[in-house]
Amino acid sequence: MVLKIGIAVAVVGVAVAAYFAYRILGPGPAAANPAPPDSRFYDFKMKDIDGKDVSMDSFRGNVVMVVNTASRCGFTPQYEGLQAIFEKYKDRGFKVLGFPANNFMGQEPGSNEEIKDFCTRQFKVSFPMFSKISVKGEDQHPLYNFLTTQSPFPGAVSWNFNKFLIDREGNVVARFGSGDKPGDKKVVAAVEKALGE
Repeated sequence: MVLKIGIAVAVVGVAVAAYFAYRILGPGPAAANPAPPDSRFYDFKMKDIDGKDVSMDSFRGNVVMVVNTASRCGFTPQYEGLQAIFEKYKDRGFKVLGFPANNFMGQEPGSNEEIKDFCTRQFKVSFPMFSKISVKGEDQHPLYNFLTTQSPFPGAVSWNFNKFLIDREGNVVARFGSGDKPGDKKVVAAVEKALGE
């Protein structure tokens, strides 16, 4: 019980710190390599956690949740919820794509190999994980530039474990903050709606 209270206090503290940092510092500098105008999710090619090229077009026809992750964050236990929702809906064409990023207080300092080991060992993650990227700032990856400037839900990524939901046609149809857990009713409802369309 004490541990759960401690975790809850830590999560709230991180969320409050993130909010005030964003309000004071703003979204940060613009990306040096913005996504081309009129980009689509399927246009991007990424490196998976093992360094192999993966086209987002390979997920065409699936409902996809894109999440920026970190291993040393108050929200890191959400890996468990992400794995659970992936397991629940994967047979209906649902994918979770994890993109480690070290943009927030150095909470993802490890190498791709260390991140992969952590995710599989601690949380039994079996959904696709990708090589570490930057999700904001001057070195922001074009995929995240697309998600945060060209989608119907613009705005800088606020912290680790922001979630973008993409439908079977490649449209961004929902966005959830770090505090929205994968198993929350509104998240599950959005996933089920996208799967049913």
